[in-house]
Amino acid sequence: MPKNTTFFRNKLAVWYLDNKRELPWRKTKDPYFVWLSEIILQQTRVAQGLPYYLAFVEAFPTVFDLAAAPQEKVLKLWQGLGYYSRARNLHVSAQYVSKNLNGIFPTSYKGLLELKGVGDYTASAIASICFNDPEAVVDGNVYRVLSRVFGIAIPINSTAGKKEFKKLAQQLIDREQPGTYNQALMEFGARYCVPQNPQCETCIFNERCEAYKKDLVSTLPVKLKKSKVRKRYFNYMVLLSENGETVLNQRTAKGIWRQLYEFPLIESDKEVSENELIALEPFQSFSEKIEINSISLYNETSVVHKLSHQHLFTRFWIVEVSEIKQKTIPFSEIEQYAVPVLIENFISNFSVFKN
Repeated sequence: MPKNTTFFRNKLAVWYLDNKRELPWRKTKDPYFVWLSEIILQQTRVAQGLPYYLAFVEAFPTVFDLAAAPQEKVLKLWQGLGYYSRARNLHVSAQYVSKNLNGIFPTSYKGLLELKGVGDYTASAIASICFNDPEAVVDGNVYRVLSRVFGIAIPINSTAGKKEFKKLAQQLIDREQPGTYNQALMEFGARYCVPQNPQCETCIFNERCEAYKKDLVSTLPVKLKKSKVRKRYFNYMVLLSENGETVLNQRTAKGIWRQLYEFPLIESDKEVSENELIALEPFQSFSEKIEINSISLYNETSVVHKLSHQHLFTRFWIVEVSEIKQKTIPFSEIEQYAVPVLIENFISNFSVFKN
């Protein structure tokens, strides 16, 4: 058991009482709303996630409503949040709770782990907040606070580190009010013990914070370096027919953006000119389904879209055609489809450009 556990809990509780944000999911212990907020806030800041939460609650006021919705509607509402597997898993779990559990969420940590898309952190959060189950949450904010206050240099993304921090968090948790404690710890990390330039001089823990005393704040927590980021080069063919039709394809393969829509895509191993693009074998196959009048590059400078393990260098090619020998949609209806934010931004800018 670490030293000063009571001091840590008490200080945190007083700080949270005075500083907590009034957030809609904190006004309820209904597991549906807490679950929804936790899934949305995975790898997402509160400021960004809050409008999405409100939109989902309005569109799907119950788990039955979410379960009954078409997946495309769920993905469209999620558009812009990224990590779209969260939205697909959200929908699958809603259907499971609705059909298999009569709309009643599991009431235990272990039971919650059975839901698709729910891991240790999310199960701990829901169990503690909704059912007073003393399961400690460990997310990026918690890693940062605990590593600094208690001076722990084990890499947080190592197997040993995850085990050590979970053990410490479990020892520290307030067993009488675990939900409040968990939210207080996450809130403190998100708003005060921030990654860069925290205000340590006025911190409630500065007298006993090991990182502050040893000038290690900027080096803790320790994180192992990620694998090399992969560079990919996307060329989107934006078809425009004489009668205002275009083509969107749904991504069905595993990987990024599964189930979302995109323009016909030709991937190259580098940025290519028009002549180089036309010479690519995938372009030859693509051009068999259309009669091309002209091709022009919309953006000379590639849009760089950064994902966790890959950077996408993207160009949009405007392909005016007289005939399209495949399923088309009116360009005027394109905003109805769930697309990656990269394409959403293009559509928005191009629509202004067209007008």
